[in-house]
Formats: sequence, C-alpha cells, structure tokens
Amino acid sequence: MESAPNVAICFTHRIFAAICRKLPLTEPPMRQTPLTLALYQPDIPQNAGAMLRSCACLGFDAAIIGPAGFPVTDRDFRRAGMDYLDQLNIQRHVSFEAFMAWRAVEAATSTPRRLILLTTKVSASYAACDYRPGDILLVGRETSGVPEEVAQAADLAVTIPMRPGARSLNVGVAAAIVMSEARRQAPAF
Repeated sequence: MESAPNVAICFTHRIFAAICRKLPLTEPPMRQTPLTLALYQPDIPQNAGAMLRSCACLGFDAAIIGPAGFPVTDRDFRRAGMDYLDQLNIQRHVSFEAFMAWRAVEAATSTPRRLILLTTKVSASYAACDYRPGDILLVGRETSGVPEEVAQAADLAVTIPMRPGARSLNVGVAAAIVMSEARRQAPAF
C-alpha cells in the first residue's frame, strides 16, 4: 500500500518533466507588424475574394476601403474566399479618408506604415522595392485603378513590368505577384 503514493508521484513527475521539455523556456518573439493588402473600392467580388484568400495563405492582413461595388460582408466573400476568411484579419473602412485616419492612428501608436501603390502608371519595378514588415500594398479598382489624390497619398508606387502593348494584369494576379515578393523579403513564418 505504501508504494502506491510513490508510483503516483513518480508518474506525475514524469508528466511534469515531459511537459517542461515541450514548453519554450524563453519569451516568444514579438509579432511583427503585419504586411497588409488594401483593396481600394473593389468592384468585382470574385477578385476581392481571391485576394483575401491570397492574404490568408501568405499571412497578410487585409483592408477594404469603401465604398465597394458589392456588399462586403464575410458572407459575400465566402464563395471565393472559402474557409480561409477565418484565418484573416480584415479592416473595413467606409472611405479613403477613414482609411488614412486609421493609418494615422497606427503611425501614432506604433511604427509608421508605408503605403505602396501597385499601378501601371509608373516605371519603378515591384522587384526593386525594399519591402518591410508593416507595409501596406494598395490595389485599385479592376475597372479604373485609383484616383490621382489616392495615388498622391502613397509613399511609393510600383509596377509589374510587362511586354509592350499589354495594358494590365488582373488585379488579383498582380496583387499575388507583389505580395509574394513582399513576403519573401519580410518572412513571417
């Protein structure tokens, strides 16, 4: 009878030792400010859903800048985004002014975040850009891009070089190309 408590103590000690071996003894690393993809007034829901799915897969946050050309509820994105939306942090802004106000608050409370516009109207290649944690990549509407005042608010503007005569890539494809390069330079996982 006296050996039963010793067996229990020995068993408990083994479990405790096993748990301790699996737990890190140091503080977990601080989470970097995430890269973010901002969609300016998206007008095609399937493209928006595909870009949100890319965000989830590549570890980006997302920002939707309204007004959009369709309802921007999670339910409306489910078809293209599938179950990936549960793995995604989405900020919704009613206007570009509201987005810029959010950005100003972010800059006041943490590291300022650069706004990088993806556009066909510049010559600077996305591949030559030095991406950093916290950068916000901004894509325009599929049908019309962004207005000049939005382009002027960007800290940088980059393009994807294309062969002469080609107008543009699909906005979701362009976003995924640049997001992949930004993620390569600023790994999060």
